[in-house]
Amino acid sequence: MSDTPALDTTASRWRRASAGLALAGLAAFLCADLELARPSPGAELAKMLGGFLAPDFFHTDGLWQALANTLAFAFQGVALGAVAGFLLAMLWRHRTVRAGAAAVRAIHELFWGLLLLQLNGLSTLTGVLAIAIPYAGIFAKVFGEFLEEADPAPERSLPAAAGATSRFFYARLPLIWHGCKTYTAYRLECALRASAILGFIGLPTVGFHLETAFREGLYDQGAALLYLLFILILTLRLWLRPWLVPAYLVAALAWAPPLLEGRWATLVRFVTVDLVPAPLRQGQGLAGLGPWLSGLWIEQIGPGLWQTLVLGMAALLLTAILALLMFPLLSPLFGNRLSRGLGHVLLVVLRTTPEFLLAFVLLIMLGPSMLPGILALALHTGAIIAHLTGRFSEGLTLRADAARGLNRYAYEVLPRLYPNFLAFLLYRWEIIMRETAVLGILGIHTLGFYIDSSVSEFRFDRTLVLILATVALNLAVDALSRWLRGRLRLSNGSLAAP
Repeated sequence: MSDTPALDTTASRWRRASAGLALAGLAAFLCADLELARPSPGAELAKMLGGFLAPDFFHTDGLWQALANTLAFAFQGVALGAVAGFLLAMLWRHRTVRAGAAAVRAIHELFWGLLLLQLNGLSTLTGVLAIAIPYAGIFAKVFGEFLEEADPAPERSLPAAAGATSRFFYARLPLIWHGCKTYTAYRLECALRASAILGFIGLPTVGFHLETAFREGLYDQGAALLYLLFILILTLRLWLRPWLVPAYLVAALAWAPPLLEGRWATLVRFVTVDLVPAPLRQGQGLAGLGPWLSGLWIEQIGPGLWQTLVLGMAALLLTAILALLMFPLLSPLFGNRLSRGLGHVLLVVLRTTPEFLLAFVLLIMLGPSMLPGILALALHTGAIIAHLTGRFSEGLTLRADAARGLNRYAYEVLPRLYPNFLAFLLYRWEIIMRETAVLGILGIHTLGFYIDSSVSEFRFDRTLVLILATVALNLAVDALSRWLRGRLRLSNGSLAAP
C-alpha cells in the first residue's frame, strides 16, 4: 500500500469544484417545489404555439409608442450609466468606490424601479434611473478593470512634467477606448431587455403590453410583441453606428425627456420616514429594533434567502447540463453547416429572451412553482455559456485521425474546453442568483416576492431590509465565485461577453 499523498493539481481542483457544485445542485433539486400546478400544460402550450405561428401585429394599442419608450429608456440609461461608471472607474483604486459600485449593481433594475416608482411615479426618469444606477456600478467595474490592466509603458514614456490629465487622455484612454466602446454596445443590448421588462411593474415599455397580452391569453398579440423585441435586439449591430449615437440620444431625450415629476417633500419623507424601521418611527428605540428584525427574519428574510438559494443552485446545475449539451450545436467540430446554423438560431433566441420573460411565459403554462424559474434561468444562461464555449472551440485543432461522435466530444474536445466552460459558469453564478431573487415579483417565493409584497403594503422599511439581504447574498456569491476562479486558476478573459 502506497503512502504517497494525492497531488493537489489544478485538474483535481476542477474535479472537486465541479463535484461540489453538482452535489449542491442535486440537493437543491430535492428541496425545490417542482409541482406541475396546471392540469393540462400541453393544451396551454398548443395555444401558445398557435399564437407564435400566427402573430398579430395590428391589434395592440400604443405598440409603436411602447417600442419608442423601450429604446428611449435604454439609450438614456446606458448613456448616464456609462458616464457615471467611467468617472467612478478613474477612482477604482479606492475601496469605498469598489464597495459602492458592487452594492448598486447587486440590486436588480426591477427593484430599483419599484423604489423609484414611489418617488417619481410612472415617468421616464424612473425608467432611466432604474437602468442607469445599477449600470453605473457595472460600467465602473468593467472600465476600472480595463484601466488596471492597461499597459503602463506608454504612460512611463511621457515627460515627467506631463500632468495627470495629459497622462490619462494620451497614454491610458487610447489603450482602453475600443474595449469601452465594444462593452457599451453590448450593455445597450442588455438595457433593451431590461427596459422591456420594466413594463412588468407598470412602466410604458414593450413589457407592459407583453404581460397584458399573455395574461389575457392573447398569444398572437404577445408573439408579435416578442418578435418585434427580437428584431430590435438582433439587428442592433446593423443600426447602431458610432456616428449615429448622438442622434439617437437626442431623439430619445426629445421623445421621453427624463423630467422630475415628484416633489422634494416626497423624497424627504421617503428617506427620513418611510425607510426608517417601524420601531424607531414609533418611539420604541433600539430596544424594539431587535424583535422587529427577528420577526422579519423568521417570516420573510430567512425563507426568502432559502428559496432563492434553492432555486438558484438548481438552476445553476441545469444550466451546466444544458450548456454542455448545447455547445456542440455551434461548434465547427461537430455537425455540418446547416446544423450549426439551426443551432446558432436556437441559442440566439434563448439568450436574447430575458429570463424574467421566459419565467413569466412558463408560469402561465406550468403554474406557480419553482420549475418555471429554474427552466427559464437554465435555458437563458445555458444558451449564453453554450454560445461562448462553442466560440472557444473554434480555436481548437484536432488531428486528422481524431475520434468521431461521442468519443470526440468526451475525450478530444470537452477536456480542452472545460476550464473555459467552468470559468463562464462560475462567472454567471452571481448573475443567476441576482435574477433568481427578482423572479419573486412573478409570484415565486424568493426574496423578490417579499420585496414586491412589502412595496404593495407600503412597508418600505421592510423593503429596504429585504433589498439589503439580496445585496448581501449577491455579494457573498460573487466573492465565492471570484475566490473559486482564483483557486482554480481560471482565466477571466471575455467573461463579460453576452
